[in-house]
Order: sequence, then structure tokens, then C-alpha cells
Amino acid sequence: MLHPIRCVLHRSLHRGCCRHLSLSAQCYNTGRKGLVLGAYEKTEEENVVFTQAGDRFDNIVSGKLRDQLTRSGPSLKKGKSRIFYGLHEEFPSVVVVGLGKESAGFNQHEVWNERKENIRTAVSVGCRQLQDMEIEQAEVDPCGDAQAAAEGALLGLFEYDELKKKKKKLVSTRVYGSQEGEAWQKGVSYAEGQNLARYLMEAPANYMTPTRFAQIFEEKLEKLGGNVKVFTRSKQWIEEQQMGAFLSVAKGSDEPPVLLEIHYTGSPDPKDPPLVFVGKGVTFDSGGISIKPSSGMDAMRADMGGAATVSSAILTAATLKLPINLIGLAPLCENMPSGGANKPGDVVKAKNGKTIQVDNTDAEGRLLLADALCYAHNFNARAIVNAATLTGAMDVALGSAATGVFTNSSWLWTHLQEASAVTGDRVWRMPLFEHYSKQVTDSALADLNNVGKYSRSGGACTAAAFLKEFVTVPHWAHLDIAGVMSNKDEVPYLRKGMAGRPTRTLIEFVDRLSKDRNPT
Repeated sequence: MLHPIRCVLHRSLHRGCCRHLSLSAQCYNTGRKGLVLGAYEKTEEENVVFTQAGDRFDNIVSGKLRDQLTRSGPSLKKGKSRIFYGLHEEFPSVVVVGLGKESAGFNQHEVWNERKENIRTAVSVGCRQLQDMEIEQAEVDPCGDAQAAAEGALLGLFEYDELKKKKKKLVSTRVYGSQEGEAWQKGVSYAEGQNLARYLMEAPANYMTPTRFAQIFEEKLEKLGGNVKVFTRSKQWIEEQQMGAFLSVAKGSDEPPVLLEIHYTGSPDPKDPPLVFVGKGVTFDSGGISIKPSSGMDAMRADMGGAATVSSAILTAATLKLPINLIGLAPLCENMPSGGANKPGDVVKAKNGKTIQVDNTDAEGRLLLADALCYAHNFNARAIVNAATLTGAMDVALGSAATGVFTNSSWLWTHLQEASAVTGDRVWRMPLFEHYSKQVTDSALADLNNVGKYSRSGGACTAAAFLKEFVTVPHWAHLDIAGVMSNKDEVPYLRKGMAGRPTRTLIEFVDRLSKDRNPT
């Protein structure tokens, strides 16, 4: 049950990457060890309320942990920690973390499982404290939910430092004194999926080109067996498919475009209609001729967050062998302001024949998605879900609290919302009114305009309305993830940087759909 926090990219991507790869069980038995245990808020009867694992350990050390925690100060608050030394020969360092109220559960106002969030936060704090002390091995109290504990441990320890000489200490984690191995492993898989998306989004654009992005998934998915197939579609193939909107963005860069196509056949019936994921994959977005301000432009290396999250979710689903058929489509390119780039006022033609007036070259993501959504209709999809860091307006509307969801299907919305309540990576439904469609279909030169008629009003909604023009299936959802692209301190179990959200929600969503045989 050994699960180190590790780099999820191939060994050859960066020098020193091997430090993040799996450690053997033999390796785990050497070096310094630490233990993370949970404690709830005090009650009227008791000042110290341990978890089952905490009580067990306290009995092993003859009550010394309870005594020292009582003497160390006021009751331990939620998300805080205290460390104790010399209590046990096997665990020289023991971190006790605050889990909040033992009675915590689903919070209707917050629309998430508060107990799970408390566990993720607390465990991440404890594991980071051991990491800061350069302790190499950590055993983690499952805290009554081994999956949430594993997620907190691995998400909390991750940091992108591949290009630095000075790196964070690698910490191996495993569950402490529990038979919840299956739940722990599921949490490890969910967290590793999100960490892969974080890694891809954080990598500099000169490292994470469209070609390299596709290669990484080819390398990873080919190891999973015959029920996974990967196709790296070239520029010539894209041209043959008449994806004029996608190509119009790509032509501004010297980097060739790629359409990454992933097929996972997990259902017992390979002919079952697949769930199709589509992810925006702009590996760097300068804005094109409508160039962005220089301040903060470096963050646009993560404008491929949609492609990163959906591809990582499919990889995780395949790793978990979920019984569902999945297809992933990631149109990958750069948006650059060269002499061949789109110019404001240009008209391009999408795969379905609709013409688009490009009045803002920085509204390029919807052009990629338009062609990819058209292509997605070739697969007799059970449902189509796309994800994209699409609009700054979504960040203005919801900030980092939740992903905005625009959908024509209450069935899809219910599954997405329920999945997000479990993962704590929430979604929020946004309007898909005809009111917004009129603002993108009123164009002087073409069938559609790539920006709304009233450019400062409802930008996220008009972008969704634009995508809707390329969708005919009854079950479609568009996830605008611009607001959740990065993390400062809003999610306590994620360090500052690219967030990889909402990968775990997508994985949980797939898991739920694999059990729902009636998409109506």
C-alpha cells in the first residue's frame, strides 16, 4: 500500500524526474518515518477526541499522546496541526491534525461534503509539515474516509519543481493501520489524475508544446492495454476534416497543430454509445493579433487546462477500469500573432459549414472547440461534455469557487452536481438562454460572430451560446474552467499554482455515469 507523491510524467521529460517515480516497499522501510493522526473538535465530555486510529495509537503509547496534546495548548482547531516527538520508536514524529466537528457531513449551503473537505485539508497540512521536516515516509490516518485522506495527502504534497535545482523533499505516503486499502487506492488514483493535469498546466509552453502533450498521453495510455487506443491527428488530417476554425488559430504559430483522440472501451459491450469529452488545448495563448496585456501572460501556458483535465480524467478512468466507453478529443495548438495569424474581421469556415466572423482573435478557444464538437458528433455519443479555460468573464462571475456549467440536459447537470459535492471541486449551473444566442448570430459578415454583440455583457454566456451552435445532441454540457484554472490560497490542500481542476469531479462523474444505464 505504498503511494509516493510523484511526478506523473515520463522519466525522460525532465532531468531528475526519476525522483518522483514510484518507490518500492523495500525503499519505504528505510529512512525517517512520520505519522499523521486526526482529532475532532472537543466536546462537553472530552477535551481530546481522536479518530479510531488516533485512539489506537494513543493506547499503544499508554495515553501519552492525549496527555501531550492536552498540555500543548487550547483545543486543536480545524485545519491546524501540532507535532510531537519521541512517543514511539517506529514514528519519531507524530503530527496531530484538526478535523473539525465529528458530526460534519453534507453541507447544503456549501453544496459539498464538509467532512471529506475537512479530511483533505487536515491530512494535507500534516503531510506538508512532515515534508518541511524532510521526513521521507508518512503513514496517514484514514480519518474515517480513506479516499479523502489519500487525496489530501497526494494533492497537498504536489509541487511543480522539475526545473529547479532545489526541490521539495519527496514524501512516500501510505494508509496507517487500516483495512481500507481499496478506498485509499481510489483516492490515490483520483489525486494522481489531478496532479497530472496540474503538471501539464504548470509546465512552460516551450516544454509543453502540442506535439509533446500528445506524446505524453501516447506513452501513458499505451501501457494500459488493448482497450485503449490513441490517435495523434496531424495538420494534414485536420485539413482533410475541413476544420477551418481550428486551423485558423493554429496558423499563427510555427508549432504544428495536433488533434489528440483517445478511445477507452471499458464497457462490457464495446458498442455502447460513448461519453465524449472535448478539451480546449491552447498550449500558449498570446491573444493573437488582439494581444493580451504582458502582465500575467505567462499564465496562459495553462490555457490547455481543458485538454489536460479531460485527458487526465480518461487516463484515470482507464486505470480504474471503469465500465464505460469514453472518447477524448483535444484540439492542440498555440495562439500567436504572426503574419499568418487571424486578423480581426476575418471570416473562417467551421467543419459543419458555418462561417464565423473573428472580431477578437483572443476569443480563439471557441474556434477550436467548434470544430472538435462537430467531430464529436461522429461517434453516436451518449453525451458530449467539453471543458475549457474559455472566458475571463467566468472568473469574474464565480471566481475560484466553482466551475461554470452550461448544459441542455438536466440529467447531465444532476450527475455533475452530485459528483462535485463528493469531490469538493464544485460546479454551478449557468444560463443557456436564447437571449445570448441572438448576440452571437447577429454578424455583419458571417453566420456567427466569435464575440457577443455587447462585448462587455455576459461574456461567459455568449461564449456558451456560440458553442451551442455546433451541438445537436440532447445531452451536452460546457464547463468553463477559467475561474478555477489556478490556486492562490482558496483551496487549502492545493499549493499556489495551476490547480488541475475539475479533474476529480470529471472522474467521479464518469464513475457515476458508468453505473447509470438510463440517460434520460
